[in-house]
Amino acid sequence: MSSAAPRPAGPDDLWSVDEHLDDILATVRPLEPIELQLLDAQGCVLVENVTVPVSLPPFDNSSMDGYAVRVADVAGASEEFPAALEVVGDVAAGAADPVRVGPGQAARIMTGAPLPPGAETVVPVEWTDGGLGEGPASGMRARSLAPEGAEGQVRVYRPAEARAHVRAEGSDVRAGELALEAGTVLGAPQIALLAAIGRGTVRVRPRPRVVVLSTGSELVQPGERLAPGQIYDSNSFALTAAARDAGAIAYRVGAVADDAETLRTTIEDQLIRADLMVTTGGVSVGAYDVVKEALSSVGDEDEAGGGVEFRRLAMQPGKPQGFGTIGPDHTPLLALPGNPVSSYVSFELFVRPAIRALMGLTGLHRPRTRATLRADAALRSPRGRRQFLRGRYADGEVTPVGGAGSHLIAALAKADALIVVPEDTESVEPGAEVEVVLLG
Repeated sequence: MSSAAPRPAGPDDLWSVDEHLDDILATVRPLEPIELQLLDAQGCVLVENVTVPVSLPPFDNSSMDGYAVRVADVAGASEEFPAALEVVGDVAAGAADPVRVGPGQAARIMTGAPLPPGAETVVPVEWTDGGLGEGPASGMRARSLAPEGAEGQVRVYRPAEARAHVRAEGSDVRAGELALEAGTVLGAPQIALLAAIGRGTVRVRPRPRVVVLSTGSELVQPGERLAPGQIYDSNSFALTAAARDAGAIAYRVGAVADDAETLRTTIEDQLIRADLMVTTGGVSVGAYDVVKEALSSVGDEDEAGGGVEFRRLAMQPGKPQGFGTIGPDHTPLLALPGNPVSSYVSFELFVRPAIRALMGLTGLHRPRTRATLRADAALRSPRGRRQFLRGRYADGEVTPVGGAGSHLIAALAKADALIVVPEDTESVEPGAEVEVVLLG
């Protein structure tokens, strides 16, 4: 495993948050690009510039249902003195050979249909009698119900300027122009543009596959009955949801009992579908913290760059952490603590950036800002630890939610920010300015 961070001198030394993150990002590399169908590429990062092969729109077309006419033929038209024009036919969207409009003529035209030869402008149907001779129309009758509407005479009650209600060829984007830049995340609007210019596939970095599993014999699947001493498994759900929010395809394995061999087998089985693995629990110093024991012999740690290292970080919550690569493909693995708040904070600080690095994104981290602390009392923080407290942020102010306990899930559910207390700060008074990580 390569590392950009200086390793601590001994087992009792702490890694800083930044050292641990630097080590992760020095190891994780963007996934190799692949060619995908448009809908399969949703959420992926484009790896090439895409230019426009055909202008949008590819031809002048009508933006209204109405009549395509010559400007001179409707000049001065009014309800008292309407312009009476001969209707020479229909122009529907998709028409390949539209009728020609000559002097004194009009063609009934539909939204999106090409402007026919000879026509200079479009008058909306509401400016006409719709060919009915009964005053201003509210719309067109369906051709299947009234085919005669494409013939006869139409009265126009208002004049129109040249190219009124006409979408010009290339008015959206012209052939040869840049449609999308490499590095763009493909959402619905970007996929719409690719489809509109005729691209059926696109070259992207795929969304990383993240496998999440939690450990602990006390964990029970939600919906099942709790026995004495058991709790529901929330971490695997929280982290799977968080991985999806970060852009990954996430697979939740669920709770694995505190048995090293079972955990080792489960991890090895899951490697086939993982670009990144995340475990939660079993990384501290208890007699049943089996992640260390299991990971000590998973994969090819004897090969160059393999193996998982367990560390203590100068942070609260989330002091025990593990990171390394496992298996024949050196799949990155992040081992997070088991307390719910500790695991979630650890995910935001370390796993989310790793996922986005795999995607090839440049913006890896949640946005940060400065805010005024609104609290009833000073915030206390252990010296030498970077503390992350839950909070709610609004209008430049942040208010703590819940206490510092790493088990307070209800408080976490109400938070939309993390309040950062630096390592050298033991107390933050109300009204002070603090750094805030915005959680979205």
